[in-house]
Amino acid sequence: MPLIVMSGFPCSGKTRRAKELKDYFEQSSKLKVHIVGDEALGVDKNSVYGDSQKEKNVRASLKAEVERKVNKDDIVILDSLNYIKGYRYELFCLIKHTQTPLCLVYCLTSHEESSLWNTSREAAEQYTQDIFDALVLRFESPDSRNRWDSPLFTVLKDDTLPLEAISDALFKRKAPPPNQSTQSQPLSSANFLYELDKITQDVLMAIFNAQKTSVPGDLISVPGATEKISFLDKFLLICVHVFCSVA
Repeated sequence: MPLIVMSGFPCSGKTRRAKELKDYFEQSSKLKVHIVGDEALGVDKNSVYGDSQKEKNVRASLKAEVERKVNKDDIVILDSLNYIKGYRYELFCLIKHTQTPLCLVYCLTSHEESSLWNTSREAAEQYTQDIFDALVLRFESPDSRNRWDSPLFTVLKDDTLPLEAISDALFKRKAPPPNQSTQSQPLSSANFLYELDKITQDVLMAIFNAQKTSVPGDLISVPGATEKISFLDKFLLICVHVFCSVA
């Protein structure tokens, strides 16, 4: 089922909006709704977002959790900063692979508003000002012109969440089609070794026959090749060519 990606500055109301969406879909569709986010992972915000490697690990954990929960029966809401457009693109590729619809909800606030909300929290839940300012500075705003940020719903702090429009975007819109990079490649055929051995034998026979009449520098024909090969070429090169043509 669909994936809803939340995005916005720290303390911009993402978690509140995510809970609104969860309540709405559980009541209107009777579907199970999972919220995946920093809170569920028990993330220490200042420790994680002050260390690039820790932050990278958290993003990987969130993505893995989304991948585990996305299926045909449930709705998944990713409640995190999701401030890096490259990361949002990774999520887009993930849902292309699973052929699941996606939308992005952008909680738009000013630096000052979010900073005020941050300082009004309990001390244990606050970002330090340095970490907060750094995250705002690094934030890459969603852009509906990018396919990985579309459809995009931008919500201000006093706006009513467009629940019906979000629902339509998820349930009345086709999932993005998979492409070659997101599809699993088919396994080799069961008779692969037989075919490889047969073509190798044909190539060897052609080389042995050419030895009888050719001199260094002559061009010889090799089965399966569209171009003639110099008699001076290494046998390894020919084997690589044969292997690639079979694979």
